[in-house]
Amino acid sequence: MHFPELETPRLKLTELIATDEQDIFELFSDDSVIEYYDLAAFDELTQATNLINFFRTRFKENSGIRWAIRLKETNQLIGTCGFNTWSPNMRNAVIGYDLLPKFWGRGYTTEAVHRIVKAAFLGDLPCGKLNRIQGDTVPGNSASESLLLKVGFKEEGIRRQSGYWKNEFHDLKCFGLIQSEYREIKAHQ
Repeated sequence: MHFPELETPRLKLTELIATDEQDIFELFSDDSVIEYYDLAAFDELTQATNLINFFRTRFKENSGIRWAIRLKETNQLIGTCGFNTWSPNMRNAVIGYDLLPKFWGRGYTTEAVHRIVKAAFLGDLPCGKLNRIQGDTVPGNSASESLLLKVGFKEEGIRRQSGYWKNEFHDLKCFGLIQSEYREIKAHQ
């Protein structure tokens, strides 16, 4: 199965490779990046290698995809984005993303998320054409909520204590985007 590489005006979305381990370690060892994540900050480089391998396996099994977000000008890895899971049969997916803090506030993640949502709704990914994409946030993660709303997701409600990590239960705020709604949004822009 061929890994689909995507582009935006400022970014390249590419497959994560073994030589990205230092950049992935930097990303996931930053407490501000993983504040709302279901994992602890990395403290060993092998954790980054294992995560890259996990993402690659998920793609090979056609159960999800994760892209490296790279600046076009320098090819520097600044974050990741993708579909944590997807179901070709149900035609839906769950989205995820992260970015190095020094690049926050510049619209890079929004640009990347728009691009992968478009690819999913056009059927340009191995999962086929999706109809629904879901994003979950921990209440209080206003940056992530804002990003999802900018892309066109609608807040659907709170799933009480539906997550458990770092030795505690977490409420998850659910956001959803339907293909027909995204087409309407893009038509009015």
